Amino acid sequence: MRNSLAAAAGRILPAEIRQRLKPLVDRFGAGDDHSAAKRIALVSFAVRVASAGIAYLSQIFLARWMGSYEYGIFVVVWTWIIALGAIVHLGFATSVIRLIPEYMATSRLAQVRGLLVGSRVIALVFSTFIAGLGILGAYLFRDAISSDYLLPIYLTAVCLPLFTISEVQDGISRAFDWTDLALAPTYLWRPVLILVFMFIAGLMGASLDATTACVAAIGATYFTAIAQLFMLRSRTRETLKPGPREYANREWLKISVPILFVEGFFLLLTGSDIIILGQLVSPDKVAVYFAAAKTLALVHFVYYSVRVATAQRFSKLYHAGDSGALASLVRDAVRWSFWPSLGLALLLLACGKPLLSLFGADFTSGYPLLFLLVIGILARASLGPVETLLTMAHLQNYAAGVYGGVFALNIILCYVLIPPFGALGAAAGTATSMLVESVALYVVARWRLRLHVFIFGHPKIA
Repeated sequence: MRNSLAAAAGRILPAEIRQRLKPLVDRFGAGDDHSAAKRIALVSFAVRVASAGIAYLSQIFLARWMGSYEYGIFVVVWTWIIALGAIVHLGFATSVIRLIPEYMATSRLAQVRGLLVGSRVIALVFSTFIAGLGILGAYLFRDAISSDYLLPIYLTAVCLPLFTISEVQDGISRAFDWTDLALAPTYLWRPVLILVFMFIAGLMGASLDATTACVAAIGATYFTAIAQLFMLRSRTRETLKPGPREYANREWLKISVPILFVEGFFLLLTGSDIIILGQLVSPDKVAVYFAAAKTLALVHFVYYSVRVATAQRFSKLYHAGDSGALASLVRDAVRWSFWPSLGLALLLLACGKPLLSLFGADFTSGYPLLFLLVIGILARASLGPVETLLTMAHLQNYAAGVYGGVFALNIILCYVLIPPFGALGAAAGTATSMLVESVALYVVARWRLRLHVFIFGHPKIA
């Protein structure tokens, strides 16, 4: 599997410049798995920082163009897409990260070829089925659904299948260490295209409301998914020679479905507060809460970047039985997650009110939410990507149990706390749930892997 940095340089740079930079690229690309994980974490974080700026600016423009009420409707609908997209791929978005390196290491190339096709076909079929059920349900219960949300719900269903394909393709790209292809379509291309399509719609005289935003999101999602499909096809043909395909659907589903619960509950936990707020408060208040959460997105990106960089290497070291190297990588992953997250959190708390004012004058009322939400974010960062470690170590059932319980707790807390406290109740419920999640995952990692995974301890073999 070739070095992703060198490959990216080869695709982007002219031949003369590429030849001159080759020694530097080779030097940067050299090293062991530990060094490679650090490089990929830095690349991932750089992409996510760029995407954070783009996404933040796009959300500011959308809020300004649409107004807080319509923007709040779009936020709820888009959160539903993200939440469903985390479920309907049936866990393949993560299981491919574990299976492809395992198959490549054992020369099971027929299964790799089969998995590349089968994972996307299964995800597409199931997501289309769920989208159809969503359209049918919205039609049958249309009298019970607010008219403001009805058309956006239909559009959400149209967007779901290709959104799901993108999720699986992100996982395939990560499995091959193609960080650029794993991150750029989702976190750079799509938010830019949503903004561009909205701008074009405005020039054409369309009303800049939630419906128009949903149509723009569909166009951006379809374009990025199809473009990523062709790029991924080209790269896999360079890596894998044509040959037979072997489909182990039962084996893949047996591995993927428990992972589905880990990933699904993980993302549902992130979005359930917004979904419940959408049921209990007005869209303009949802918009304020979402803007506060988006302001802290950069802190989340540190954790995500480390997660991207370490997942494949956790799997490799665990299956190689190298407990010392695994403990060392876990220790560094925790440090890479926590300290940058803490620094960014303090910076964003200091600048939070001016940043929120960019969305509009009403959005500064969300400033106190930052102090509650950041507690949960830092609790999660203090352990590093421990749920990924458990998944790669065949302990996904334990992680799924933790996230299922925490998700249920978060639902209960949101329904209890939002009616009396509004958005503050949602933030408090989410932060509390993330604290409980962190404690539970720490206990599981220490019990099952004998690893101490806490920033103020020493992540090592017990």
